[in-house]
Formats: sequence, structure tokens, C-alpha cells
Amino acid sequence: MRSARLTLALESGAVALPEDGPIAVFRPRMGDDLSALPKASVTVVQGFKPDHDAFAGLGYKTRVAGEGGYAAALVCLPRSRAEAHATLAAAASQVVPGGPVIVDGQKTDGVDSMHRELRGRVDVTPALSKAHGKIFAFPAGPALADWAGQEHEVEGGFVTRPGVFSADGPDRGSALLAAALPDRLPARVVDLGAGWGFLARAILQRDGVQRLDLVEAEAEALDCARRNVTDPRVQFHWADALAWKPETPADAVVCNPPFHSGRAADPALGAAFIRAAAAMMTTSGTLWLVANRHLPYAQVLTDSFREVEEIGGDSAFRLTRAARPIRPRS
Repeated sequence: MRSARLTLALESGAVALPEDGPIAVFRPRMGDDLSALPKASVTVVQGFKPDHDAFAGLGYKTRVAGEGGYAAALVCLPRSRAEAHATLAAAASQVVPGGPVIVDGQKTDGVDSMHRELRGRVDVTPALSKAHGKIFAFPAGPALADWAGQEHEVEGGFVTRPGVFSADGPDRGSALLAAALPDRLPARVVDLGAGWGFLARAILQRDGVQRLDLVEAEAEALDCARRNVTDPRVQFHWADALAWKPETPADAVVCNPPFHSGRAADPALGAAFIRAAAAMMTTSGTLWLVANRHLPYAQVLTDSFREVEEIGGDSAFRLTRAARPIRPRS
């Protein structure tokens, strides 16, 4: 979809690239086809580890954050309005003044409203519609400076940033899980998909913890976690939770797994987190899990652990303790 819109926009002249110079592509997702752009000139700016690594594997130059001096930029519009604002502001400040900032997005991700919003602030080209989305451009400059992503403090003194999960404060599921953790935890604990550090701080308040591995795929969230969790027992890992392996098997995993891939609900993602948690623990290890009640995790839990019990929750969330991972037969 993105490739078709971009190709049509460039071929029709609806948007134009400079003859030469570096091009930044902000926040493309794994599977996006960027072949309409000159690959040697492109730098992919992506802080989500699986997407970052996917483009690096295709031979693209990649960065977690842009460095500036770009001749042009393509912004793959994220769903979160706050993140979209911050990304557009970054692109507008990092492209040379007057250079094109191209915006591409699906209608379901708010591209129509973003086009209208930008029209009141910058000189926006007419939007070209194709494949349930739109693409348009505006000249880089300081007009979006007030949209730049700013850290802000939420309940508990935590720092978050636009676009990270639950940026306005601790989500209900994580709060329930934090309250349900036992007074004592084992020595080696993994916080899998740790976000900006809310659960990590709760884990470290329990007796017995000697090491906590904090694993998070979103670089912005991990940067916040480094600000929020300064305990020397913590090791931070920018990593895909489904691929990361601890140095030695963990005694416990604490997890509030994601269940969306982009806009669509994807329960298979949470199930993969559960299997990954089981694989990274000792055979006597314990998983502490929170998940929405409607998610079908019962089978993967009983397939992955010898002991599974519900330990609480509310009408929306289920808390589960699962112990003694089952090792697949070789």
C-alpha cells in the first residue's frame, strides 16, 4: 500500500524529491516497500527493534534517531497522534529548510485529520489518495517546533514520552500485576516487554531480587526506563523480546505482553511472549502475567507450564501465575 502510493505520487509529480542528497524515512514498519526511493540515499529512522533490524537486514542504513541535514524525509504516519506530532516535528527540523517532508498514512491511522491539521500551519500539497490511504508533502522549517516530543512526568514520578505505551500513566493491568507480586521474588528476574519501567520498580521493591533484566523493543520507552529505574541491579536490553536470551536462565519472568500489531489485535503476539518466557527460565521458574480476560491464552499457558493458576484481576484483566516450564522433547 505504501509503495503503491509513494510510486504514484513520485511518478505523477504530486510529491517531488530533490535530485540528490540523503533521505530520512521515519518509522517505517517491517514489510513496508521503500523501493520507490534511491536505496543508497535512504536512512531508516526507527526505534522499534524488530522493524529496525528488518531494514538493517535488507541493507538499509538505520538509526534510532535522526541526525539532521537531510535533503528530504518520508514520515510513515504512526497511529498515535502524540507520536505523529513528535515525528513530524523531528522530520521538519532535520530536513534542510524548504526541503520536502512527505507524509504517508492509512485513513485508519488518522491521515485525513493530520492533513487538515497541517493545513493550518504549513503549506501542504493536495493529498493523493490510493489504497485506503493518502500521501502529501510540506516544506521543512520551524513551524512545527511546538509539536516536538517532550518528556513529561506522570503518577509516581515516572518520566514518559509521546508514543510510548501508556504514556499518560501506569496502565490498569500493570498496576494490578505490581500489587499482586509476592513480597519475595527469586534472585534472577526478567521484566519482558518492560516499557518505561513501572513494573521494574515494583519488582525491585521485593526482597530477594539480585538481578533484573529489563527487556524492551521500543528505544524511546527504554530511554525512559533508564531515567525511571536507576538501581544497580538492573541490566537494560534494547531487544526483541521474542528473540532475546538471558546470559543464564532466569528464575522468574514478569510480563504484561502486548496484543496488538499495529492497529490490529493479534493475540498470537501475547502467546509468543508466553512461550518466550517459558524458554528463558529454569525448569523451576515462575511467570507472573497480566492479560485482558478476553484473550485466549489458556491453551498456550497449559502447553508451556506444568502449573497454571489464576491469582486475581478484575472484570477486564486476569492475573496468572504459571510455574515449572515444560521443555519440548528433542
